[in-house]
Amino acid sequence: MNPVEVVTERARAARSAVIRVSLAPLLVRVGIFGTVLAGLLLAYPVQVLLAGRPLATLVVVALLPAVGPRRVWPTFAALVTVGGWLLSTEGYGQPVALWRLLAVAVALYLAHSLCALAALLPYDAVVDPELIVRWLTRAGGVLLASAVLGVLLVEVSGVGGDRGFLAATVVGLLVAVALSVLLRWLLRRR
Repeated sequence: MNPVEVVTERARAARSAVIRVSLAPLLVRVGIFGTVLAGLLLAYPVQVLLAGRPLATLVVVALLPAVGPRRVWPTFAALVTVGGWLLSTEGYGQPVALWRLLAVAVALYLAHSLCALAALLPYDAVVDPELIVRWLTRAGGVLLASAVLGVLLVEVSGVGGDRGFLAATVVGLLVAVALSVLLRWLLRRR
């Protein structure tokens, strides 16, 4: 095939995919866009967002995982979000607010979970709404448990003055090891 035929064939395939798209996969991808954009807007400092051009760039970064959830774009968007958080806290010296940290973490996890769902759904899939509700309910449970544990760890870190950071680090390390052991046991059980 010559290059013109290749481009023509790809254009026909894209047109066919746009015509056949169904509502549920489209709504999942809109959810991806919304959660990634919310995470980016929460992570970046206001001074950067008001500059104009960075906002348009962040909209494009939020659009990429919605268009290609099976590719590298979800990871790229998560890294850009974390980079914005680091820029905000380290570069602009904004204090770490617990609500903002939890909101960025929720947006990152929800975007990751929705990208996993979108990667499984073809564009033209007919999906029972109960599937999406169960998926989001499970993600909400994980988010709630993580938020409660995170707040508890922050409270534990405040106990004991300077030694509180050591206690929180040790507890966090123990939780990470316990989760790793649990995941290993679950994988071997299959």
